[in-house]
Amino acid sequence: MTVIDSTLQETEFATSTSEWQMLAKRVLAGDTLSADEALSVLECLDEELLDLLAAAYRVRRRWFGNKVQLYFLMNAKSGLCPEDCAYCSQSKVSEAEIPRYNLLSRDKLMDGARSAAANRARTYCIVISARGPNEREMRAVTSIVPEIKKRYNLKICACLGLLTDEQARELKECGVDRVNHNLNTSDSYYGEICTTHTFADRLATLRAVRDAGMEMCSGGIIGMGERRQDVVELAITLRDLGVQSIPVNFLNPIDGTPLAGRNDLNPRYCLKVLAMFRLMNPDREIRIAGGRELHLGSMQALGLYAANSIFVGDYLTTKGQAPEADYQMLRDLGFEVVRNPEVAPS
Repeated sequence: MTVIDSTLQETEFATSTSEWQMLAKRVLAGDTLSADEALSVLECLDEELLDLLAAAYRVRRRWFGNKVQLYFLMNAKSGLCPEDCAYCSQSKVSEAEIPRYNLLSRDKLMDGARSAAANRARTYCIVISARGPNEREMRAVTSIVPEIKKRYNLKICACLGLLTDEQARELKECGVDRVNHNLNTSDSYYGEICTTHTFADRLATLRAVRDAGMEMCSGGIIGMGERRQDVVELAITLRDLGVQSIPVNFLNPIDGTPLAGRNDLNPRYCLKVLAMFRLMNPDREIRIAGGRELHLGSMQALGLYAANSIFVGDYLTTKGQAPEADYQMLRDLGFEVVRNPEVAPS
């Protein structure tokens, strides 16, 4: 009787897990996930996780092969932010012990670009903490971007807060390739994590970026108390906007922030989230962003069967894994880092 029960269980398991492969086949044929299908991915049984990742990898491989893009972050202005985002160590409501400084000097921004190139990054991300950039900060960014691109041939992603249409056009004209402005969570849940601006404000910035002709980089933070339906709603919104690059962050509950001590995540759920974002946005760059080391831990490598991009080095106010550990992980996977052509010495 025990043998018969075991055989039945194995048959049921094989039938169940094949559903993920069928879902991947449909996505590869051009179908889009429904909200219910996306939710089923997040609710995947743990024993089906490897099959789900195999299905996500089929989709990833179609558009990105085994290539991985590396990003390097520069916290160009730290703290001093008037917004009240509950997850952020740099917000006005945060008591986190972090460095606080105004915009870095031109030399330090160039040093950051040099580090980005040395760390094999394809894209250099210039980030400031602010509701939006003031005139001096805009001048600093727009004047240094052409020099960085000429000297290091890096892609430039600017994360400067809320932008006007005019500011977006200025960034496009100076050579910024894309702008990061995360939606962070669903419209339904946004009021729970921020009250000083709205979800609609963030959407307006992304539309300004798109209308100016730059690529949109926008994702979310998982683990802030949202429902699984909120994660699905976010993924659908990003798909419908046509966002080109989607960073998936996992909450780092920093001491001194309103979300300190929160711990709703485990590595298996994080992998399911990455698989859902890949299946929902099959041909878009999916980046494993903040919280990768904390929440995926020893399972980080598995995340790259769904995602095709990571940050190398540190994050804004938290430490990342040593770059050499990332390079070794990619070598072990047999994956290849995408590089920009090196600039010839002048």
